[in-house]
Amino acid sequence: QVQLLESGGGLVQAGGSLKLSCATSGYILSFDVRAWYRQVPGKQRELVAMVSKDGSTKYGDSVKGRFTISRDNAKDAVDLQMNSLTVEDTAVYYCYSRMWPRGSTGYKDYWGQGAQVTVSS
Repeated sequence: QVQLLESGGGLVQAGGSLKLSCATSGYILSFDVRAWYRQVPGKQRELVAMVSKDGSTKYGDSVKGRFTISRDNAKDAVDLQMNSLTVEDTAVYYCYSRMWPRGSTGYKDYWGQGAQVTVSS
């Protein structure tokens, strides 16, 4: 069964750093877009960062210059390095991947279960 498995969330003080990782279970023939989103209660889920198949990246305005998304093709994983964290970064972070699993007829969208990131002042 294909799943996205997030790890690395937790509690950190403002100004600190955390790294989120998203591993993939199952046999994947091809990856397309991979991304991280976040959501706080009462608000819409928002894009944090994305990396395309060709390696190009896009970041949300609030995280530019502080967060870095990277693909680990050898491990079928995507990471999010978060630096200079602020209390406004507190949210549940979700991994997203558009990928083509073995046995599928094409690309499909998958979401992880979410990882809590809490930044204290």
